[in-house]
This record gives sequence, C-alpha cells and structure tokens, in this order.
Amino acid sequence: MTAPVLVPAFADPVLNAQMSFRAALKAMSEPGLIARADYAEALDMMHPATFALALTLFDDDTQIWLSPALDTPMVRANLAFHCACPVTDEPQQADLAIMTAAEVDYLEQFRRGTDRDPELSCTVIVQLDSLEGGRPVALNGPGIESERAVTLPLCERFWSARDRLNDFPRGLDFFMTSQRQLMALPRSTVASVL
Repeated sequence: MTAPVLVPAFADPVLNAQMSFRAALKAMSEPGLIARADYAEALDMMHPATFALALTLFDDDTQIWLSPALDTPMVRANLAFHCACPVTDEPQQADLAIMTAAEVDYLEQFRRGTDRDPELSCTVIVQLDSLEGGRPVALNGPGIESERAVTLPLCERFWSARDRLNDFPRGLDFFMTSQRQLMALPRSTVASVL
C-alpha cells in the first residue's frame, strides 16, 4: 500500500492565506455574490476553492468533519500536514464541515449553536459542480441592498433543511464552492425559492 501523496499548499503562504481570507470575508459579508478563490490547486476530490478555504480556516483548534464523498486518505494526510486539524467522524462534533450537494441529509446532525452561544455552530462548506444552473432563489438580509437572486444547483431538500435549521442567532453558515469560485450564505440570510 502506498502512502498518500502530499500536494503543495499556497505558493506564497502568507499572502495567499490573507487573500483567501479576504475572499471568504467578502463572500460572507455580501451573500450570494461570487468571489474568486484560486490561491491553491485541487486536492484529490476537493476543488481548488474548497482546498483554499480549508487552508485558510482549518487549524489545530478546529474539529473538521469530511463527508464520505470527500474523505480520502490523500485529503486527510494533506489536511493533517498543512493545517494540523483534527478530523472527527462525528458530524455533531464538527466546527467546520465539508460535504457535497448530494449529502444534504447530514445537515440535521451539525451543531447550530444556542441563543447564548451562537458561535458554537458549525460552518459548512458545500462543494458543487457549479455555482449556477439551479432553481432561482431570492436572498434578503444583511449585506444585500434589496434582493439578490442566485441559481445554486441545490435540491429542494437543502433549502427546506436550511430553513428549518436556522433560527437566528442559531443556525448554520455556508460557503458554497465550485472549482475556483466561492459564495457564502450566512444564517442571517433569508432564502426564498422562486
């Protein structure tokens, strides 16, 4: 059995981590807008934007959960090497999670925080084939002047689960990634399927 291959992380660790963090902040502060996240290459099944977010947000104090579709020896080895993050097999213990759009049934298992400690919720990175091409959804809330429409290729079960699990300040924050792009849907954003 061969050992998993380690891949390079950011070419310029400090500058690329800062740029990736700024892209994540911009996406979270302006829900529904697409930001570039092309500071890393792909890691096995992870798109470049997904890996860049992992390199930016994961550290040794962060419990990570990987969905079955993305949990490979290569991914685990590289996250351990580059981020030193512990990987848990229990979704309810995760601070941050990575999953694909087909795995929406796991959403019910993530922590949503409490009214007193909403920061104890899980942030979920959902890797998609594209950030467009799905049913139109209208977004409203902080960071959106009036209304913003997105067409994320997510099933109705995702939107209904998100709606059911969010009770501000409790809820899940999402990053959506695809290839070298990312978008954010914080828990404060109201999504109405059109």
